[in-house]
Amino acid sequence: MTSRQGNLLGFAACAGLLAYAYYAQMVLHLEPCPLCIFQRVGVFALGVIFLIAAAHDPVGWGRRVYAVLLGAAALGVIGVAVRHLYIQSLPEGSIPACGASLDFMLKVFSLSEVLVKVLTGSGECAKVTWSFLGLAMPAWVLIAALALGAYGLWINLRRQIPVLRF
Repeated sequence: MTSRQGNLLGFAACAGLLAYAYYAQMVLHLEPCPLCIFQRVGVFALGVIFLIAAAHDPVGWGRRVYAVLLGAAALGVIGVAVRHLYIQSLPEGSIPACGASLDFMLKVFSLSEVLVKVLTGSGECAKVTWSFLGLAMPAWVLIAALALGAYGLWINLRRQIPVLRF
């Protein structure tokens, strides 16, 4: 598998994750909390980096740059997912009540204030409304981000066997 094909596969995985997230929202009527939205943004960023890496198909140090970008984006998603899981693990009553919607906060507060408020978490982020095999959605996002980050590093840092082109 070439790095171009590998990066396209990474992009397809991100697109699949986002497609399921929107399916869960639109069909299953699971409204995303602010931390869920941040995780979606992170997976979207991962997908865009995979797609650009596939389109560019760099050699040498260019592949290393994409590997670092993919690793950084994956770490961002991992950080938000871990925070979300931590908030979900807190005992009831120790989490602040549900706050304003993300739309409202973005209109009223600066971006840095919104980030602080969202990452602090609130009541809607503590609710577990979906699980599969005993794991909530943020746990699956964490697993996916770990896998995609490791895969992005591997596909872009591995030594490629030269392909003969005729």
